[in-house]
Amino acid sequence: MRGTIPAVGIRDRLPRRVTIVEVSPRDGLQAEERILPTETKIALIERLADAGHTVIETTSFVSPKAVPQLADADELFKRLRQRPGVRYPVLVPNERGLERAMAAGATEIAILASASESYSRKNLGRSRAEAMEMLRPVARRAKDQGMRMRAYLSMAFADPWDGPTPLDVAVDAGRALLDLGADELSIGDTIGAATPGKVQDLVDAYLASGVSADRLAVHFHDTYGQGLANVLAAMELGVSVVDASAGGLGGSPYARGAAGNLATEDLVWMLEGLGIRTGIDVRALAATAVWICGELGRETPGRAARALAAPPA
Repeated sequence: MRGTIPAVGIRDRLPRRVTIVEVSPRDGLQAEERILPTETKIALIERLADAGHTVIETTSFVSPKAVPQLADADELFKRLRQRPGVRYPVLVPNERGLERAMAAGATEIAILASASESYSRKNLGRSRAEAMEMLRPVARRAKDQGMRMRAYLSMAFADPWDGPTPLDVAVDAGRALLDLGADELSIGDTIGAATPGKVQDLVDAYLASGVSADRLAVHFHDTYGQGLANVLAAMELGVSVVDASAGGLGGSPYARGAAGNLATEDLVWMLEGLGIRTGIDVRALAATAVWICGELGRETPGRAARALAAPPA
């Protein structure tokens, strides 16, 4: 029996403000067939900041051979005009990636591990234990340099090869990342298989293990159309940081059957309707989503973007 949700109206159970971590420049573009020019990527980041985003995951310092879509990470970050009040985290997979990120001027990083064995081997080429050992010196160097560090936990709910992820496995893997020094843990539903009940089971398990809600974030994909409902489920238990991607762009190139990320404009539209502040102009964001999807040669899957862009009847 859960017992952590008081018997009050849903609005009284939700945070008053939500921080959105915008992931379209990195997670959104990494699986796209079309490789965008650096100038277009910088324009995307600028437009996202114009719309009110305060946390924009900018790129990944991964091997260009592994992710050619982000091969310009060094050039992009050096050319980026960083604004006061906006954070620009970058993903680093290993020590070499950290060295490149620091040389480019990054001050905030993200690291990544998998809760499932199969995905760890396919995505990182290492077992879960080996991947954690690879991250240990990365985390130590980053924290020694005073860098903020968030951690992504992939396949926290299910894996296309291993099936459902046991709660204790997901919690242990996430706590290991926090023990490395991560300031924030983003719980990832990489294939979009989670449902609200499963989300609350996992968040509850983290809370019961001593991890406070203010150290948790959620990262949902919308494969089964559960993304927004899953966000609500997490927020009911105190989570107030949500990852999302303009236009619903993104997904892991190694996650079979996964749909794109939860569209940021859909999320902001829902949060505004609940009276929850984000600081983001949903119409400016929707216009950006339509624009970047056009640059990629396709229509946006985000419903709010399509609706707001439609001419009046």
